[in-house]
Amino acid sequence: MAYRQYRFNPQTFTYEVIAAPFKIRFYRVLRKILIGFILASIVNLLFSYFFYTPKMYRIARDNRELVFQYNLLQDKIAAGTRKLSEIKHRDNNVYRSLFAADTLNVPGLYDPYPDSHYARLDGDPYARLMTDAWRGIDGMARLLYLESLSLDDMQLLARDKEAMALAIPAIWPLDRNKLRGNIGRFGMRLHPILKRYIGHEGIDLGSTTGVPVYATGNGIVTTDRAVAGYGKQVLLDHGFGYKTRYAHLSKVLVAPGQQVKRGEIIGEVGSTGRSTGPHLHYEVIYRGRHVDPMNYFRRDMSEEEFTRIIESAKATTYEAD
Repeated sequence: MAYRQYRFNPQTFTYEVIAAPFKIRFYRVLRKILIGFILASIVNLLFSYFFYTPKMYRIARDNRELVFQYNLLQDKIAAGTRKLSEIKHRDNNVYRSLFAADTLNVPGLYDPYPDSHYARLDGDPYARLMTDAWRGIDGMARLLYLESLSLDDMQLLARDKEAMALAIPAIWPLDRNKLRGNIGRFGMRLHPILKRYIGHEGIDLGSTTGVPVYATGNGIVTTDRAVAGYGKQVLLDHGFGYKTRYAHLSKVLVAPGQQVKRGEIIGEVGSTGRSTGPHLHYEVIYRGRHVDPMNYFRRDMSEEEFTRIIESAKATTYEAD
């Protein structure tokens, strides 16, 4: 109860309340308001600590919605990545196979970004969700970039598909009836002369000296220069990224700059250079990288078809420029 001052009125013989000054009354009212505000704040704080307020319900609801949206986004990213992976699979196993093109490889494309790339997200309550989403988007973007390059490549190949079909090294460089012994495989092997394991960049086709060697695709002779290891050799440039090498020949029957047709005789089997016996060392080079020639031989080619190609090549001879 507020303290009051009184004074005696001799005329009425009563005690009357002395009115406090306005300033004091103002301070008293202000004090009551402040005390009430403080008490209300304390009650609100205690209530919000033990109970959910409408505002907190809204915040919690918004947080749940945010998490749901992030999970939905990650599901969509995963679905998009799966679709791109399916396209990539068809590209490698269907589309590129139709053109006998090797899988497109972009160095460093699949290297993920370092953690420092996402460091700006650290400290956020939803950092993990955001980082996972960004990693997924970045991975999908890399796949999309790779497939865009591959499809551009396929578009160029499709324009000249007829010329490419004749340029791809697709036939045997020897008559298979003239093969002798086993085929020396592509890849790492024990070298018969050096007696150590080294990479073999082609295949060895055993035969007898003088057996004709055929161009496996249309191309241009780029060299007939003998090399110590290869001996007498012919290197053909078929275009479209393909080159073939025919080494250890006894005779070279073409000259640099000469255009040759698939099935045309370009030399004869021999044992020149570093060799232990008559055979043909045959290489297929695609975009500067040696690939296994066995993957380019047509398995379904009959002897009649092979002979027809050889006869056709004999009827057409390209002159050097």
